[in-house]
Amino acid sequence: MPIIVFQHNDVNRPGRLGMTLRDHGFDLEVLRVDRGDTPPGDFNDVDGVISLGGPQNVDEKHAWIQPELDFLREAHERNLPVVGVCLGAQLVAQALGGTVGPAEEPEIGFVDVTIGPRAHTETMLAGIAWTSPQFQRHSYEVKEVPGGARVLASSHRCKVQAFACGMRTFAFQYHFEADRSIIDDLTRDAKTALHRAGLTTEEFGKQLETIYPTFSRLADRLCINIATYLIPRVANVIKK
Repeated sequence: MPIIVFQHNDVNRPGRLGMTLRDHGFDLEVLRVDRGDTPPGDFNDVDGVISLGGPQNVDEKHAWIQPELDFLREAHERNLPVVGVCLGAQLVAQALGGTVGPAEEPEIGFVDVTIGPRAHTETMLAGIAWTSPQFQRHSYEVKEVPGGARVLASSHRCKVQAFACGMRTFAFQYHFEADRSIIDDLTRDAKTALHRAGLTTEEFGKQLETIYPTFSRLADRLCINIATYLIPRVANVIKK
């Protein structure tokens, strides 16, 4: 029973989230929609759906965007676990009736994200500091969450850093799934983007060395919460 993972480029991989889910006995079916993979024709035996980040934007004309939006919408309507990350969060918002557009200011590097009062008792965020450094790289953002959705976290530049819709759909603008190799890949050629966000490459290097351990610990906790609270089931047992 796989978790369907929509991957949109080489860099934005399942990362620590994928590793945690596999450690908890889940199978991942990674679909490279940017290379022509298509969503399954049905939801038989699907445990959940994850939509990862990518360099694309929701208002661009890619052949895979509408089929992915349709699949995310139906998964939500079926009350399956749905997780969106960065571009994936924006796709979830778009699929469920929210609005997405260019951010007034891009975010890149480690940014303080604050959990709002309504989210202080949110199980999915258990063990996460109310204000924590989260890794970002985005120039689009969710402008309005879908009807009935709950905004869980915000930053100074981006009011929708995380939101929940219903009981089992969660979306995160920040890259909690990013391990060190993903962060390195996302920032390797990012000098201009860093400068636009008010950071030098030297300042980001210092951020990485001092902040990454805290970020990694809290990101691992969120991954464990997703694996144990959002997609709970008995792990696969190898029969002898």
